[in-house]
Amino acid sequence: MKFRKPARLVSMLLVLMILVTGCMGQKLQQNTGDAGNTAGAEGNETAGETENGDAAASEQGSETADPEEQAEGNDPNQGEAEGSENAEGTEPGEKEEERIKVKALYLTGWTAGSSQKLEHYVELANATEINAYVVDIKDDDGYVGYESQVPEVRENGTWKKKYDAEKVLKAFHDNGIYVIGRLVVFKDPVYSLKRPDLAVKHVNGGLWKDKDGITWLNPYNRETWDYTISIAKEAVALGFDEIQFDYVRFPDGTKKTGDFSGIDKEKYEAINEFLAYAKQQITEVPISADVFGIILESPKDTENIGQYLELVGMDIDYISPMVYPSHYALGQIVNKVKFDVPDLKPYEVVYNSLVKCRDRISQVEGYKAKVRPYLQDFTATWLKDRKTGKKYYQEYGPEQVRQQIQAVYDAGYEEWILWDARNTYSEEALLKE
Repeated sequence: MKFRKPARLVSMLLVLMILVTGCMGQKLQQNTGDAGNTAGAEGNETAGETENGDAAASEQGSETADPEEQAEGNDPNQGEAEGSENAEGTEPGEKEEERIKVKALYLTGWTAGSSQKLEHYVELANATEINAYVVDIKDDDGYVGYESQVPEVRENGTWKKKYDAEKVLKAFHDNGIYVIGRLVVFKDPVYSLKRPDLAVKHVNGGLWKDKDGITWLNPYNRETWDYTISIAKEAVALGFDEIQFDYVRFPDGTKKTGDFSGIDKEKYEAINEFLAYAKQQITEVPISADVFGIILESPKDTENIGQYLELVGMDIDYISPMVYPSHYALGQIVNKVKFDVPDLKPYEVVYNSLVKCRDRISQVEGYKAKVRPYLQDFTATWLKDRKTGKKYYQEYGPEQVRQQIQAVYDAGYEEWILWDARNTYSEEALLKE
């Protein structure tokens, strides 16, 4: 069943009818249908890929995909199915019809701005199990993808007309499609240059830059938080059904070269405080965050980026670990299983990652976030030996995508998002409605 806002009114009428007929104790239930740079542990990067795990890709000459680099709700649970996470139920007082089990694709702002492609994705959702889309609010190019009215955005020229937000939201909502707004947080090469006082500094002076020469906003600086949240609030007012933060982390490689002098706080504490603050400021819709898949395996904040599994989901509604097989290092051990070439084992990598995740967070009292992983629907052609040409990847298509989806279900979870920076999805993998 697709997401239908009118269902709320229908439910209210049904409840009224039941009250009138004296069935005070009966409960109404309505079922609803149901995504880095790191290539492996220790924060290793794979050259040429974006945070969400795909090679850097541009459409109409500009947009690069991520959810956090390809390689980034408020519903605690009641009555969960056996073998599923404690986050698959509903919160006391939460209306059942408001729960949607997301099966989504990620779309760039440029894709959403194409009338032909927009129509295609509406039709795809109507014909298949897809019931939601993740659409860029602000990508890692630093630009809000539509004409923003946020004063700080307009003053600094940090928006670019990629699509008409109202048109896109109406098209999707008219067809019962749930829309998640992806908002890249700290990787921002535009605002960090406009406001260098808010950027990460280098220990040798000047602004710190990553391997691609990109400057980042400093997660320790609360003014950067307010900039992001002002954009998120506008998106909620426009009609986005959920806010998904991507690149909600510190950049890789700042342990020795990033200047965070005078700050007596762990990186993960800053990230967790930002997420808690965001949830406090934005109460109308669910808040989610994209995290590296490797943190499901690594203890604490091993990658030194501020993502600590047992803490990152304490205050928000969803986490989306990017469990792309291509993003794990050769020989990576996941849930005590060694993968010589992870990209060749999509089911096994995703399954073991999520089982390890489930087991870890099940031991954390009060863990709020549900788990909705990003899955790989791209081919990691960069995974090869530069000297011998030996390939450490396979072509990803419907079979590999379906294997990952099945792994999600077998691990006890019900929701997923497919990621491809170029939005060229294996649509044959999607079940018909």
